[in-house]
Amino acid sequence: MTDSGKRHQVVVIGSGFGGLFATKGLKRSDVDVTMVAKTTHHLFQPLLYQVATGILAPGEIAPATRDVLSSQKNARVILGEVSEIDLANKTVTSNIQRRQTVTPYDSLIVAAGAGQSYFGNDHFAEFAPGMKSIDDALELRGRIFGAFELAELAETEEEIERFLTFVVIGAGPTGVEMAGQIAELAHRTLRHDFRRIDTRKARVILLDAAPQVLPPFGAKLGAVTKKSLEKRGVEVILGGMVTDLNERGLTVQFKDAPTQEILSACKVWAAGVQANPLTKTLAEQTGAPLDRAGRIGVNPDLTLPGHPEVFVVGDMISLDNLPGVAQVALQGGKYAAKAIDHSLAGKPALPPFKYFDKGSMATISRFSAVVKIGKFTLSGVIAWFMWLAVHLAYMTGYRNRVYALGHWLTSFLGRGRSERVTTEQQIFARRAIKRLEGGTAAVASSPDDWNQVRASLEEQALLEAELTDKGKRGVHQDAR
Repeated sequence: MTDSGKRHQVVVIGSGFGGLFATKGLKRSDVDVTMVAKTTHHLFQPLLYQVATGILAPGEIAPATRDVLSSQKNARVILGEVSEIDLANKTVTSNIQRRQTVTPYDSLIVAAGAGQSYFGNDHFAEFAPGMKSIDDALELRGRIFGAFELAELAETEEEIERFLTFVVIGAGPTGVEMAGQIAELAHRTLRHDFRRIDTRKARVILLDAAPQVLPPFGAKLGAVTKKSLEKRGVEVILGGMVTDLNERGLTVQFKDAPTQEILSACKVWAAGVQANPLTKTLAEQTGAPLDRAGRIGVNPDLTLPGHPEVFVVGDMISLDNLPGVAQVALQGGKYAAKAIDHSLAGKPALPPFKYFDKGSMATISRFSAVVKIGKFTLSGVIAWFMWLAVHLAYMTGYRNRVYALGHWLTSFLGRGRSERVTTEQQIFARRAIKRLEGGTAAVASSPDDWNQVRASLEEQALLEAELTDKGKRGVHQDAR
């Protein structure tokens, strides 16, 4: 309880791994938890590429947050994107379309995650979506499958070649997994589905400025992954930096070689991350430093300098060179919840946060993956089954696990992809919204507009009822 007699109010920003596990960690605490999130779902981000390539449905990796927390009676979910955190007054301001909500807190857990970084070239995003949200995955699905459709309609070999050239920028786990699945689509899944084009002639390029694939996995596994990708038809280009990118293709600059132009209709950006902009406002109010990726420096107990009531977890923090992976967010969220619980119960403070590295995994294609757990490394089929088991275990909800397993059996044992539906809206909606001044708020009605609409609907309803009650329906005008 607070001094005023009210229950301690905890606000959690974000519904990702950090936010969700922080909220769940407070289930039995004498607190009220308010989660503020800009989406209605909890996203299992490591499997986004499978939504983009037609293996899984969005709902299987993004269950509704309200459903996940429905049994936790001390938790409430608010939809909105946080625009301001006032540390002095202990309030969080969020917005959704034209509605603004101010939520007070006694303790705050900031787990807003990170977005895609284009290294100062944000205009690249228009033609090379990243892989950070369900919207991104659905847009990429439309672009990938749409490229094959347009190639089938193309009149010249040059056009066909451009539509059948797929470029994935970034050779980290996301880029490797995406390139491998696009190659699988072209060489296996779609090979009998078209009449004018041979999808097996598609060119799938994995591009990175680094000298190796999967740098965090070490040189040995990087070399294994590169060889495996090339065996599956992926062209791996290393040491090349993208200097320009537009609708028709991209320009690549090499250190000791001339620039190269690559014509491609479908580009995927999987290189680099940038912390949520909220770190900037927190840094301005606390003096905490920001690194090049926008991550904020925190105390060893994940709190902000001078603000022991504010925790920051996951991709947003700069501490001990922690990697930007789900486990850091998950463990950080649990730690913050436990720290709050200890504080309220008068227990001794927790020791500094210590990350337990459970290893790293990446799939290359079906029946092929790489695993690194400490000094132990593994590649091939056994690694792929380990990847399958771990990701199945961390999915939220028994039903989603069953559905995902069914889709994996269909896709990996057979050649089918049950989630191939695409629409023009998936491809162009994001670009259309960005061109609106004010975004979606520009097309949303204000409360005054709603009242006018309501009055009009009520008037129409009364008229409809009168026509029915007086037997005027179906009666010719002259007969009245």
